[in-house]
Amino acid sequence: MFARTDRGPLATWWWTVDKPMLAAIIALMFGGLVLSLAGSPPVADKLGLDPFHFVLRHAVFLAAALCVLLATSLLDRRAIRRVAIGVFAVGIVLMVATLFAGFEIKGARRWLNLGAFALQPSEFVKPAFAVIIAWLFSEAERRPDMPAHIIAVGLVGLVVGLLVLQPDFGQTMLIVLVWGAVFFAAGMSWRWIVGLGGLGVGGIVAAYAMVPHVRSRIDRFLNPEAHDTYQTDTAIEAFLRGGWLGQGPGEGTVKRALPDSHTDFVFAVAAEEFGIIVCLIIVALFSFVVLRGLMRAVNEDDDFARLAVTGLVALFGIQSLINMAVNLSLMPAKGMTLPFISYGGSSLLSLAYGMGMVLALTRRRPRGEARRSPAGRVVPAQPR
Repeated sequence: MFARTDRGPLATWWWTVDKPMLAAIIALMFGGLVLSLAGSPPVADKLGLDPFHFVLRHAVFLAAALCVLLATSLLDRRAIRRVAIGVFAVGIVLMVATLFAGFEIKGARRWLNLGAFALQPSEFVKPAFAVIIAWLFSEAERRPDMPAHIIAVGLVGLVVGLLVLQPDFGQTMLIVLVWGAVFFAAGMSWRWIVGLGGLGVGGIVAAYAMVPHVRSRIDRFLNPEAHDTYQTDTAIEAFLRGGWLGQGPGEGTVKRALPDSHTDFVFAVAAEEFGIIVCLIIVALFSFVVLRGLMRAVNEDDDFARLAVTGLVALFGIQSLINMAVNLSLMPAKGMTLPFISYGGSSLLSLAYGMGMVLALTRRRPRGEARRSPAGRVVPAQPR
C-alpha cells in the first residue's frame, strides 16, 4: 500500500500502527452490523418501524465510527491530551445539561435529544476521563509538587456525582474501576487499595439501602425464584436454544421475546442464531484487544502512554465483561452496551474515539522522534 521510504503522514501511520489490533477492532465493528441485522428487526417491528430501521442507522453510525477511529489514531500524544481535555469539558457541561433538559427513559435522564440523534454525554466522558487521569498520575511521578492525586480524586468525584444524579450506577461502577486500574498501574500503595476497596463496598451497601432500583436488581440476582427475572431467563433460553452451532441466521425465535435484543442482550441473540462457537470467537476478539493493549502498555517507556493505554483497554474490557456477564446471568442486570456490537450511536462513536487513542498511543515511534524521560529531559527515541 505504501513504500517504506514514503515519509507522508498516512504512510507513517500505516507502518507504525498496530495492525493486528486494528483488524480485531474492525472485525468487532462489522460483527456488530451482522448482529444488528439479526437482533434489531423484531424491536423495530414492535415499535411500528421499518424492519431495517435500526440496521440502517447502525450502518451510518458505523461509517462515522470508522472515520473517528482512523482520524484519532493519527493524533500524536500531545494532541491526544488536548483533545481529551476538550471532550471531557464539553461532556461534563452536557451531563449537567442532561439533568435539566434531558429526556427520561426508565426513570433515568441520560440523553439529550438532538432531533434525529439521542446523545449520551457520559459515553464520551469515559475515554477522555481515562486519558486525563493517566496524564495526572504520570505528572505526579515527574512533578511531585503538582497536586495531581488531589485533582484526580476531584475529577472522579465529579463524574461519579453526575452519574449518580442521572442515575446510572452501572457507568458509575465502570468509571470507578477504570480510575482504580490506572491508579494501580501508577503504583498505588496498599493503604489506598484497602481504602478504595472499603469505599467501594460502602458505596454498594449505601446504594442497596437507599436506591429501590438498585435493591430490586440485586434482590432479583440473589433470589431469582422470588422475583421477576424475565430478561435474564429469556437470555439464558436463547443460549440453550442456540447450542454450539446456532439456529441459523434469521431463524431465532427467542430473540422476538427478548427485551433490548439489539442493545443490552445482543450477545444472547448471537448465541441463539450463530451458536456458542461464534460467541467464543467474539470473546476471543475482545480478549485479544485487551491483552494486546496491555502488552504494548507494559513495554512502553512513556508513563503517560502506559497509563492511558491501561485505562482505555480496562474501560473497553470491563464494559465487555459486564455486558456478557449480565447476558449469562452472572451478575445483576445493568443497561450497558457490548462494545462495537450493540446498537447505539453514542456508544459506537465514543468507543471508536477511545480505541483510536489506543492505536495512536501504541504506534511505533519512527526513528528520530523525541521522547520525554522520567526525569523530564527530552532524549532521542530509539527504533522499536
